[in-house]
Amino acid sequence: MSKKSNAQVLRRFQYSTDQIIDKPFNWQQMLRLFSYMLPYRTTLVPLSIAMVLITTAVRLVIPILIGIYTLDQAVKNKDATMLFWLVALIAGLYASAYIANVFRIRWMNQLGQNVIYDLRRHLFTHVQNLSHRFFDQRSAGSILVRIMNDINSLQELFTNGVINLLMDIVLLVGVFFILFSLSPQLTLAIMIILPIMFLISTKLRKNIRRSWQDVRLKQSKLNSHLNESIQGIRVTQSFTQEKENMVFFDGINEETFQSWKSASQKNAMFRPLVELTNALGTAVLIWYGAHLIQNGTISIGVFVSFAFYLGMFWEPISRLGQVYNQLLMGMASSERIFEFLDEKPIVSEAANPVVLDDIRGEIEFEKVVFSYDDKRTALKGINLKMHAGQTVALVGHTGSGKTTIANLISRFYDPTSGKVLVDGHNLKDISIGSLRKHISIVLQDTFIFSGTIYDNIRFGRPEASEDEVKAAAKAVGASDFIEKLPNGYQTEVEERGNILSVGERQLLSFARALLANPKILIMDEATASIDTETEMKIQKALKTLLNGRTAIIIAHRLSTIREADNIFVLENGLIIERGNHGQLMNSKGEYYHLVQAQFNMLGAV
Repeated sequence: MSKKSNAQVLRRFQYSTDQIIDKPFNWQQMLRLFSYMLPYRTTLVPLSIAMVLITTAVRLVIPILIGIYTLDQAVKNKDATMLFWLVALIAGLYASAYIANVFRIRWMNQLGQNVIYDLRRHLFTHVQNLSHRFFDQRSAGSILVRIMNDINSLQELFTNGVINLLMDIVLLVGVFFILFSLSPQLTLAIMIILPIMFLISTKLRKNIRRSWQDVRLKQSKLNSHLNESIQGIRVTQSFTQEKENMVFFDGINEETFQSWKSASQKNAMFRPLVELTNALGTAVLIWYGAHLIQNGTISIGVFVSFAFYLGMFWEPISRLGQVYNQLLMGMASSERIFEFLDEKPIVSEAANPVVLDDIRGEIEFEKVVFSYDDKRTALKGINLKMHAGQTVALVGHTGSGKTTIANLISRFYDPTSGKVLVDGHNLKDISIGSLRKHISIVLQDTFIFSGTIYDNIRFGRPEASEDEVKAAAKAVGASDFIEKLPNGYQTEVEERGNILSVGERQLLSFARALLANPKILIMDEATASIDTETEMKIQKALKTLLNGRTAIIIAHRLSTIREADNIFVLENGLIIERGNHGQLMNSKGEYYHLVQAQFNMLGAV
């Protein structure tokens, strides 16, 4: 492949709805993240903190016992009894610290997993309730990254970081005061090197945070492409675009690798920095400490205790650097998570919505204008009325506004201006759940979920009985192929129902919609993928099944809408004709020409 071709393929990679969110590190956002720990503030949090305090207290006591009591008193005075009891006490303290650590790790892991579970559940619930426009503007892969990868990256922060942060702060403060009490001169001499470390680490912070943001962005693109590639593998193979797709994947994979490499290298700079500081501090301790011992300012025991505490002092500083890195990673992920959580549904319920327990199914559009992107107008002042129980057909060329009308009836979107009413109620005043409970939709590209055929049919009515499921399948002619399958209704169809033909999947979607027993049934090119014989079965079944329901049929195949009570012909977002089949054929307008064009095309075939 030429360099020019490579560039053209890789140019696809530059388009993404995800961007680096360039905000300063702020603790308010981290506190918002930590608020997910509040449900456990009376159980796992205090238990974990108690174990941390026990462990920290033990660690702070032991160097005193070893240096001052054991060396300066028991060993110096050759007191064997005191030495025995000190050894027993130190052993007991180590044992208690071990037990406390076991429970600390157990409870901290439980706390971390519970918080991750709650956060993921909250995000998924929120995303499910967002408007269709949100999903129009984002790929499935980028959404998946937020719910999985970004939340997973917070696991270490909640499992170890937060509680360990408390432990390290307590340990650091305790060690500092003990060091100062043992020898103020030696403590001040060693602490001179701290400002150098903090100055360097402060300059690294912003750079590291942006690096982790970039990692999340690249991961989002990689996952988005993987999802797209798997979903579209048949198209890729049919056009023999495997090599081009691989070039695209290599480009994303390489950038993801490089972003991880860059972030990890910057991350790794903290620990050597702390170790260098530790080495300098140890050198000062040995040089100046020996001088103080020679002068009689401190004893050997104090020097040994000081050495223990100095090692303990650098340890939490090193871990604080790691925790800070975790906070930076958490900041990068939480910004992306909260970006979704702060997204408000464009379609929202009124403060006190009307709950419709039952509806007649009368639908009315009053001067409805609608645009998907505020640039191109899909509907231009539509006025129409569908009486309850009528079968209404929407006809027109692609892009004329047919599916938009169906989307507005289901309230997947709200009109830019004008009103959509059901039984005289403005849809904006109706509870969304109670509205959609009375509507079923059958699409041309139907979606079949992983699971059994039985579960897929009763998806809209989980409480439906087996007899009702079979009756719905039989009514639309789906029972013929289902009963021929090895396990019948219990056959596993796997993701998207790939073991079924397109027509079989469509029949299942009909059965699913009809089992829900809606008052409004929307069929958007629902018979486009069904052969003529199957379509005849469905047409026969629909005469009975649509009785008493308001049905909206969107179809290019005009033979499916001859029996409609009313037909609306759309063009460029306007209704240009209306009437039944006979009336429209007699008027010899646009509908007549569409029918003639299809008839001539079929005749030519």
